[in-house]
Amino acid sequence: MGAGVQTKDAGGGRRRGRRRSRARPMAEINITPFVDVMLVLLIIFMVAAPLMTVGVPVELPKTAAGALAGDDEEPLTVTMTAAGDIQIQTTPVARDQLVARLQAIAAERDSDRVYLRADGAIAYSDVMQVMGALNAGGFANVGLVTDQGGPALDGRSAAPAE
Repeated sequence: MGAGVQTKDAGGGRRRGRRRSRARPMAEINITPFVDVMLVLLIIFMVAAPLMTVGVPVELPKTAAGALAGDDEEPLTVTMTAAGDIQIQTTPVARDQLVARLQAIAAERDSDRVYLRADGAIAYSDVMQVMGALNAGGFANVGLVTDQGGPALDGRSAAPAE
């Protein structure tokens, strides 16, 4: 009465299912390369985004005013440095050529909005002269750029927005 133990695969036989499993296409999606590429792009944009702003060093006055709403068009920025130089975006402009350059720019733009960045050490009269030139150049909507976090008129110091 000896019963033998029978195994499914004695080692030498081939299984039918094994051949079919190799021929099937892989149904899983490997997203690891996609995630790697997206992380690299994220880092590139995080580093590049701060570099896209106008890079003229100006010590802006601090106020408690909030930020203005943005337009669809890239904002035009006129900067007055502490040395008295005037720049449109990052291009230096002589004072006597400012109105002519602004008129040429206004003819190409849809918006009449311009942002004036003036160093806090500049005299009020100089800032008003440039604002008059902006108006004569065709820009009636002038926004003064300041840093947030300055003192409010009620004596309190506003917390800087981040």
